Amino acid sequence: MFLSEELLEEIHRRAPKYDKDNSFPYEDYKALKAAGYYKAFVPKEYGGYGLSLKEIAQEQTRLAKAAPATALGINMHQIIVGVGKYMVRHGNKRGEQLLTDAVNGHLLSFAISEPANDRVLFGSICQANPEEDGGYRFYGPKVFISMSGEATRMVTYGMDDNNGDPQSVFAYIENDPETVQVKPEWDTLGMRGTQSYNLTLEGAYAAKENILTKVAPGPSFDPVVFGIFANFEILLAATYHGLGKRALELGIEHVKKRKSIAQGTTYDQDKNIRWRIAEAALLLDTIPPQINTLADDVENNEDHGNYWMPRLSAIKNYSVEASFKTVEEMVRASGGSSYSNHSELSRLVRDVYAGLFQPSDQESLHDSWASLLLGPIEK
Repeated sequence: MFLSEELLEEIHRRAPKYDKDNSFPYEDYKALKAAGYYKAFVPKEYGGYGLSLKEIAQEQTRLAKAAPATALGINMHQIIVGVGKYMVRHGNKRGEQLLTDAVNGHLLSFAISEPANDRVLFGSICQANPEEDGGYRFYGPKVFISMSGEATRMVTYGMDDNNGDPQSVFAYIENDPETVQVKPEWDTLGMRGTQSYNLTLEGAYAAKENILTKVAPGPSFDPVVFGIFANFEILLAATYHGLGKRALELGIEHVKKRKSIAQGTTYDQDKNIRWRIAEAALLLDTIPPQINTLADDVENNEDHGNYWMPRLSAIKNYSVEASFKTVEEMVRASGGSSYSNHSELSRLVRDVYAGLFQPSDQESLHDSWASLLLGPIEK
C-alpha cells in the first residue's frame, strides 16, 4: 500500500465539508503531494516511485473509499502519467515531459471532452491551427475539466483540417489564463470536490516539441490515443469500485445497528436484507479481477486485437453499474436514515451518478461490441 491509512482517514474526515461547501479539496491535494502521490505512478528511472498500473488502480480504489471526489479529480493526473509511461514504452519520447512534470510537482489535467461531442477521443470539434514554427494554437470549448482551476498543465486536442486531410492533434499545453479561459462554475448533484469547470481555448499554444501526436480521427492504437483510452477506462473503473466498496461497508455497519420492532432483532438477521447485502457483494467481487487482468495486459503489451477498446469500455461500465447497484441496495437496506444529507451514503448516491456520464457510456459500449460481433449497420 502506498497511501497510509492515517492519510486516508484524514481525507475521509474532510470529504463532507468539501461536498457541502462545493469547494476544491486543497488540503487533500497538499497532503497527497506531500505523500508523493503525484509521482507514485512515474517509473523510478524518471524519479518516481514506480507503481504499476495495477498498483495505482488499487490505490485509486482505496482513495475513492475515503473521498470519491478527491479520487476522481487526482485520477485525471494519474491517467496522464500513465499516458506518458505508455508513450515512452512504445517509442514516443515526448511522453517523458509528462513524467518529469509529475515528478516536479505539477498537477496535470485533461482538456479533452467537448459539449455534445459523443465522439469524445475520436474527433474534436475544436480547431488546431498550425503555426510556422511547427507548433499549434487551439481554439474551442471544453467541458467537465476536473481540477481545471488548479492544474498547471493539460493534455488537449483539436482538429487540423486546413489541408483537406483532417488530423487529430494531441498536445501538452500550459494552463495560461490568457489563452485558457476557465469558467469557475460547478454546482452539480455530486462529485463536487472535482471542481470540473468548463473552459474555452483561445489560442492556447503548444510548441512543436509539445505536440504529442497527430493521427487520423477515429479509434487508433497510436500510443497517445490508446494510452489515454486504456488508462482512462481502467483507472475510472478502479475509482468507482472504491465508491461501491465504501457503500457496502456503510450498509453492513448500518444493518448491524438498525433494529426491527416487528422482529425484535437487528436487520442483519433479516433474510431479505441479507440477500441485498450479498447481492451487492457478489456484484462488486467481479470487478477487481477484470481491472487487474486488463491493467497487467496493458503493461505487458498483450494483444487483444480489435477487442482491446471494447474490453476496456466494458470494465469501466461494469464497475460503475456494480457500484450504482450497490449504492441502491445499501440505501434500501439502510432505510430512511440514508435519505438525510448528513448520511455518507446519501453523498455516495449523488457521487455515483457521475459515472453514468463519463465515457465510455452504455450506448457506445454496446455499439462497439455489436459492430465487432455483427459488423457495422448496413447503410
